[in-house]
Amino acid sequence: MQSLRATTAYATAPALHRARSTKSAPARSTRTVTRAGTTSIQFVKGQNETSVPEVKLTRSKDGTNGTAFFIFAEPDVFESGQGDITGMFLTDSEGEMSTVDVNAKFINGKPSGIEARYVMKTEADWNRFMRFMERYAEDNGLGFSKK
Repeated sequence: MQSLRATTAYATAPALHRARSTKSAPARSTRTVTRAGTTSIQFVKGQNETSVPEVKLTRSKDGTNGTAFFIFAEPDVFESGQGDITGMFLTDSEGEMSTVDVNAKFINGKPSGIEARYVMKTEADWNRFMRFMERYAEDNGLGFSKK
């Protein structure tokens, strides 16, 4: 993780990209509730987001702060209108991290994506976030790459 110390180090996660099949996927009809030991990203408490985001990371040279930018191209939070988006909640076995810096993207009046920003103000915050991302990647069969 030392390689992420550069000010403009971006880590794009194909790690956090899931390949989309050309075949139509079955409709998502149910949501899962977070259980102990699992990781999840939620926009509405208790409803896991199943679309996998692209995540870009930046970190200061001295390691004192960093930012994670999440881009969800087709989030399923919009599909069934299960509630209002109140923030982005990152939940795992250690607990929950959250941000209210969440913006919906609209095309022709219809929601098409979500962008969120999670700011880490200390090295401890950065380390905690990276532990979450490692668990999230493992739970979703993803990897990590540096650009």
